[in-house]
Amino acid sequence: NTGAKFLEMFALFSCCYVLLHSSRKTFSNVKVSISAQWTPSAFQQNGSTSSLSPGETWEENKLFADMGEATLFLGALDSIFLFSYAVGLYISGVIGDRFNLRYVLSFGLCGSAVTEFVFGTLTEWLQFYNVYFYCFLWVINGLLQSTVWPCVVAIMGNWFGKSGRGFVFGLWSACASVGNILGAFLASSVLKYGYEYAFLVTSVVQFAGGVVVFFGLLTSPKEIGLSDYSETSLRPVTRDTDSQRPLISDDEDELCDEYSIQQRDEEPEPQPKAIGFLQAFCLPGVIPYSLAYACLKLVNYSFFFWLPFYLSKNFGWKEVQADRLSVWYDVGGIVGGTVQGLISDLLGKRAPVLAISLLLAMGALVGYSHSPNNQLVNGALLATTGFLIGGPSNMISSAISADLGRQEALQNSQEALATVTGIVDGTGSIGAAGGQYLVSLIESKLGWMCVFYFFIIMVEVIL
Repeated sequence: NTGAKFLEMFALFSCCYVLLHSSRKTFSNVKVSISAQWTPSAFQQNGSTSSLSPGETWEENKLFADMGEATLFLGALDSIFLFSYAVGLYISGVIGDRFNLRYVLSFGLCGSAVTEFVFGTLTEWLQFYNVYFYCFLWVINGLLQSTVWPCVVAIMGNWFGKSGRGFVFGLWSACASVGNILGAFLASSVLKYGYEYAFLVTSVVQFAGGVVVFFGLLTSPKEIGLSDYSETSLRPVTRDTDSQRPLISDDEDELCDEYSIQQRDEEPEPQPKAIGFLQAFCLPGVIPYSLAYACLKLVNYSFFFWLPFYLSKNFGWKEVQADRLSVWYDVGGIVGGTVQGLISDLLGKRAPVLAISLLLAMGALVGYSHSPNNQLVNGALLATTGFLIGGPSNMISSAISADLGRQEALQNSQEALATVTGIVDGTGSIGAAGGQYLVSLIESKLGWMCVFYFFIIMVEVIL
């Protein structure tokens, strides 16, 4: 029963971020269709739906004069989202260490789903186009989505100890890439009906996931009478209060019999005190890994936001084809995070694994920048690049963040996991936010080859 519960919680943790990334990926997968709707030219290539009427839309709203302006605004939206996401991560990490993680997590999932529905679906149904409203919604979306990652990493840290953490967290962090793949296929499957339906499908699925989390998530083994898994063994302990348990639990009757009057008489275990933000920032290793992740996330998220657009515009492939081909980068990231996490466990060190992977990533970026107009070769190069870039990114944001949040300097007396995770991911998001507008600017002025040179420089800075 204990093993089954661990597997059940692992699956639920994974679903949380799979659904979040699935909806987040939708925006990058429909950029061509959105920019076509916002500009005056009749844009029927790249598999765009014939239901679009960009000429009429532009005459009424006059959003952007050409595709170049629309592309710059899409880059600005990516930066706006990531800046607000970064600010939210600093706040959400602190909140996650002080409030019920289940409530914070479900609120972020459901709130983000509603925001994306309004952004992509409702505005299109109402034929309401306004750049300031789009910016406002993307700020709100970034803040809401920022609640998810620190909370989920903190919960994972409660359930899984340091032994094997690289493999377990590497495997679990692949859920972001799985979400990207799911989002790509969901978006491409309904894109022929209009990009608004891509937002509709993914936001509805994410909202449903938030409801499941609210009613079924266990934030710690203590909630079913087991000790924290960060300790060496599992044993019965005093249960948390009712407010910490999910509203639906299949262990209710069994636990009532097992934990009876004897445990009620025991003194409740003191709850660890949440660490302050500045204290967490000054913990050993937090600043170096945060700065490294800022450069790495810039490159990783540039592929995330711009890869389908690049494939469609640079090679002239249909938007649906570009969406589906882009998943090979995420496939590489899934394998890379898992394999590199396992190797770091076997070595007992994570830094050497990251350094070797990033050194090879520079060569992979050079190779991919010269990819021929062949989908098979392009997919193979994408998978290799994803393995070498997505793998280290997954490790820093999950396993290494958990290591930093549970290090010996805390002496197990302070709760810091969510706060440290928020700091690392938040700093990374600031770097990624600035990078997204730079990508669109460099591309418009110098071309895609210079964008790849920019990525190579960022990886070299990390090393």
